[in-house]
Amino acid sequence: MMQKAVFPGQYIQGIGLVQRLAEFAGSFGKRALLLASPRIIKSLKQAQFSFFETIVPEAFGGECSRLELKRISEIIASKRIDVIIGMGGGKAIDTAKITADWADIPVIVVPTIASTDAPCSGCAVCYSPQGVFEEVLFQKRNPALVLVDLQIIAEAPVRFLVSGMGDALATWFEARSVNATKSYNECGGLSTLAGRAIARICYDTLLEYGMLAKIANLQHIVSPAFANIVEANILLSGIGFESCGIASAHAIHNGLTRLPETHAFYHGEKVAFGVLAGLHLTGASSQEIEEVYSFCEEIGLPLTFAELGITNPQPERLMAVATASCEPASSIHKEAGIITAEMVYQALLMADALGRARRGQSI
Repeated sequence: MMQKAVFPGQYIQGIGLVQRLAEFAGSFGKRALLLASPRIIKSLKQAQFSFFETIVPEAFGGECSRLELKRISEIIASKRIDVIIGMGGGKAIDTAKITADWADIPVIVVPTIASTDAPCSGCAVCYSPQGVFEEVLFQKRNPALVLVDLQIIAEAPVRFLVSGMGDALATWFEARSVNATKSYNECGGLSTLAGRAIARICYDTLLEYGMLAKIANLQHIVSPAFANIVEANILLSGIGFESCGIASAHAIHNGLTRLPETHAFYHGEKVAFGVLAGLHLTGASSQEIEEVYSFCEEIGLPLTFAELGITNPQPERLMAVATASCEPASSIHKEAGIITAEMVYQALLMADALGRARRGQSI
């Protein structure tokens, strides 16, 4: 039994940092590959950043799947890349992290949105080409550098920031559950005091600054509140989930991906609904349930099935979600007691029913 926490090699957050990308990459290798969406690569070229003189761009295929991982790995080998830069959202970043790990080279992560806690972690999620969750892959080390340009993130649509708050919302509740059952965290040990403290301050930061940050993002303002929420979404949640562990919220997210209509919604939006269901599953206090629902309602996270695109919540479809959430290797089994699909099914119904009641809808 050992305690363990992991961190990125460096975390740098500020304004205008992308302009210095070649400088940062040069600290880790001589031949860098930039993996990003075609849209991001086009916008960077239009901005005439000089780093394309030394950095090779490659368009991300859109899904962190085994097929895409094989394609990028072959490019790394053929072009003798010695450092990879993953720029964009969670799936592009995860693809860069996995392929860098396979090639045993450093990875620099440059998130352009604050929609998940993926950038700092040493694990990544692999999906099918159709976007269905398949497996979590663990890397030998965390990213060498996470470079967060606040101005770029402030220009992104606010839905990304809100989704990131949904993902970060799970950090403390899952950390608490995993510690209570003395289960292993995502890096293979018991949580540390430092990890749990970071998970808790992540939650407190969301409650204090979440709405202010949303307003700032709507106006493309880099305010102190906005910077705090970006740090919470990326750094605090990233360290917190990995060094403390995940439990029911992320398991329910994985189950929700079995419904095709949820694929149009972001990871953090589904995780947030997983938090709500998890509170009912674990018997949280009415005061805590009120606090979390109020937060989700205020910043615009989904409270009901319909708000996740599930307009046909037939019992057999919801039971398929619950059953997938309870597969033998699922993180839901880090919760206290024996968790069954029927318990998750009932928690899903309760989360939606309370959400509809708060929306003034019939239940």
